Amino acid sequence: MSNFNELKEIVCRQNKRLKKEGLVILTWGNVSQITPDRKYVAIKPSGVPYDKLSPADIIVVDINGNVVEGSLKPSVDTLIHLEIYKKFPGISGVCHTHSSYATVFAQAKKTIPCYGTTHADYFNGPIPVTRELNGLEIETEYEKNLAKTIAEILNPEIPAVLAAGHGPFAFGSSADEAVENMSVLEEVAKTALFTGSVYSEQGAVPQVAMTAVFTSSSRFLNEILFKKHYHRKHGPGKYYGQN
Repeated sequence: MSNFNELKEIVCRQNKRLKKEGLVILTWGNVSQITPDRKYVAIKPSGVPYDKLSPADIIVVDINGNVVEGSLKPSVDTLIHLEIYKKFPGISGVCHTHSSYATVFAQAKKTIPCYGTTHADYFNGPIPVTRELNGLEIETEYEKNLAKTIAEILNPEIPAVLAAGHGPFAFGSSADEAVENMSVLEEVAKTALFTGSVYSEQGAVPQVAMTAVFTSSSRFLNEILFKKHYHRKHGPGKYYGQN
């Protein structure tokens, strides 16, 4: 792929979308997309405000992180994106933010439970949280090691991961889908936080699992319900939306 103009326009638009959807403040986030041949990645430059971002600012790197187009420094998270692309050929878009509600769970090092069908429409189970990095992993190749912890738990049917103590990452078949998944992730994190508070007021402690109920029979029925909602939108038998 010799002309990256269209790719840079797509990636610029999706990065600016983070600000429009209230998923970031300042420069706290980045979006990337890989080319169909999986040789090049376009990503936001480091520290550039979204309001000032233009397609010309977007950086293109090869799969090893070498800059092939652009005069600015790529995002400090570039190596994380690249490692994910290398390990997951079905992923073509990566989004990272520090959106408030998802980051609450990431900083608390807690998974986001699936309490209902809003969550299940997009994620086939709880949103997982990575293990903590050890001192050597932090001091040596931090970004690559962070990507490794994400890859350890990433499930294509749950296209989001919380980096422990850090923030959320979302994935998709394109930059657009990755940002959509991030937007949904933030909303389900918000509703999960409030739902957990309601359960606490009722004196019941909800399980951090794909259930939000208190009896074994109800748990079974809700698990069927949640999986039904996921699979009607995803997979070969999906029937939600227009063909």
